[in-house]
Amino acid sequence: MFTGIIEEIGKISNIRQGTASCVLTVAARKVLEDVHIGDSIAVNGTCLTVCSTDGNGFSADVMPETMRRSNLGRLSPGSAVNLERAMAADGRFGGHIVSGHIDGMGVIASLRREDNAVWVTIAAPPEILKYIVEKGSVAIDGISLTVVKVTARDFAVSVIPHTAAQTTLLSRKPGDVVNLECDIIAKYVEKLLAPQHGGKITPGFLAEHGFL
Repeated sequence: MFTGIIEEIGKISNIRQGTASCVLTVAARKVLEDVHIGDSIAVNGTCLTVCSTDGNGFSADVMPETMRRSNLGRLSPGSAVNLERAMAADGRFGGHIVSGHIDGMGVIASLRREDNAVWVTIAAPPEILKYIVEKGSVAIDGISLTVVKVTARDFAVSVIPHTAAQTTLLSRKPGDVVNLECDIIAKYVEKLLAPQHGGKITPGFLAEHGFL
């Protein structure tokens, strides 16, 4: 599990392409401080398993499903990526619950400065937007951010200077593709409100689940 608080910006040093997969090698420093083979590191919000490390970086396999769901297949040597190690049990929960399992991709629609912040608007498909709520949480390329506006076509976040300095987000430009992970709590609520309950919270539903 991750929190969406980026620890380091790494750089893709090598990509070994497969038929529908690849092996990424990422140059990094901070996330290697206590790394072990088999550890999880989120790369642009995508949970990857460390399969080798040489002290200057790490390599991870990227399977076809991850290539389809995320922007990792669009990376090239030299690409900057957001990195976060899995949350330590004694760490602070500074962001929100981030699983590292990308729901889909969005496209940067615009960037607009407002005093010390920058509004970033991201176009997203309906299957993503249905989980996005104003003042809720979303992970964009692994960055935990607060949603400030939602429409039928897109949503916006406001980025403070610290987040801008510590992540790749404001190096993006309109048309760039970003990874999106919706708040996992919303997905579990949707599962509970499955068609067998008519999609409604009723006294019977609450009693069945121990709330009455």
